Amino acid sequence: MAEPKRARAVLSTEDFNLIREAVLFYLQANGDKEGSAKFSNLYHRLGSATR
Repeated sequence: MAEPKRARAVLSTEDFNLIREAVLFYLQANGDKEGSAKFSNLYHRLGSATR
């Protein structure tokens, strides 16, 4: 029986940093709009993913 292939990371640490920077830009421009709490939570989750 063949062993399953090893999973590869889809996003690099640099990708996470770029996405986090884009989310921060959105929050600074739209911070008080409805739904911004979801973006704020995403921003913090992305930060913890790069540590």
